[in-house]
Amino acid sequence: MWLAGVMGFSSGLPILLSITVLQAWLIAEEIDLATIGLLGLVALPYNLKFIWAPVIDRFDPLGLGRRKSWLAITQVCIAIGLLILGTRDPSQAMWAVVIAAVLVTLFSATQDIVVDAYRRESVADDEQGLGASMSIYGYRFGTLLASAGGLMLADWIGFSGVYIFMAAIVLSMVVVTLLAPEPEVSLAPPGNLRAAFVEPFVEFFQRHETAGVSLLILLFVFVYNLGIQLSGHMAIPFYLAVGFTNSEIGAVSAIFGVAPFLLGVLAAGWLQLRLGVYRALILGSLLTCGATLAYIVLAIVDVNVYWLSGTMAFQSLAMGTGSTALVAFISNTCNRQFTATQYALFTSLAALPRATLTTPTGWFAEELGWTTFFLCSAFLAIPGLLFLVTNRTLFETTIARLDIRPKGSTVQQ
Repeated sequence: MWLAGVMGFSSGLPILLSITVLQAWLIAEEIDLATIGLLGLVALPYNLKFIWAPVIDRFDPLGLGRRKSWLAITQVCIAIGLLILGTRDPSQAMWAVVIAAVLVTLFSATQDIVVDAYRRESVADDEQGLGASMSIYGYRFGTLLASAGGLMLADWIGFSGVYIFMAAIVLSMVVVTLLAPEPEVSLAPPGNLRAAFVEPFVEFFQRHETAGVSLLILLFVFVYNLGIQLSGHMAIPFYLAVGFTNSEIGAVSAIFGVAPFLLGVLAAGWLQLRLGVYRALILGSLLTCGATLAYIVLAIVDVNVYWLSGTMAFQSLAMGTGSTALVAFISNTCNRQFTATQYALFTSLAALPRATLTTPTGWFAEELGWTTFFLCSAFLAIPGLLFLVTNRTLFETTIARLDIRPKGSTVQQ
């Protein structure tokens, strides 16, 4: 469990260094906004990581074990990317900065693949929710250190110093990786690249009676947190439109945006451990639907800091519970023989709405008005809940242990 937390921290540290902190640095260097906006594309590897995940399942490049080898490689490469960023001047070598940022996100996304696979293979099936909670705690601490810590440190040692300091922290994670045990997996890894790329998908679709059932599971992963992702994307513009000041939003979010999220993460982990993943998913779905409706109440009561605090707390609690429950479900759905590939596919699918469907939310809010927009967002939480309620047996079967290779497998090792 403590390894899940540490590895979650290692996953969370690099992402904002190549996005938020880098944007702040470029603004300080007076780089034009058009260029800064285009740098959002450097985060694309996080949504495409399932493409090269089979390579992670197939090879053990350093002989330390598949997970430890790739962890060490990715952490060293992330540190190199951060060092390049720290030793380049954006105003003089912008292309070098862009290349280094892409290097950081590419290997950070790869590290996420390995960390997720490591946790899935190391933690018992009935403790996946608790493992997810520890990982998310570590991830949040990593993002906090990189963003808030990085921006504060920049006033003391400059942005170059920040990136060099963060590179040293990433390198220290290599020590943890080398000391950590390699997960014990009874099933043999894919024997060739064809098996690594094809077998994970064949196994998943042959696991159920029909391909349609498998597609429904994938659709569920896609829509489960869709409503709260869309509403949450427009939360800050909504708060400002209601009449709250930046100071009020910042002060309330510092307290009621973090603690309830962590409470939701812990609650989902505990609930999964005590009552199972299925009930944790039900709770998460109900909370996310209710949290989206809470925005409508805030719009009605107008400028009220107490209601703002309650809305933020409810939204954070729901997001923490829902995301942890979904991670636990994904963990238990992955076959241990193809953990990296299947987990990367599921998480990329779960993140796809945030990367694509949030784009037109501003236009929808303008055209529909805030109340109708949030009603529609809450409505989008209903399909996932209905699917859970009407397919309990399917979910309990899907969540069952997957330690035995299915007889229907077609790709030979």
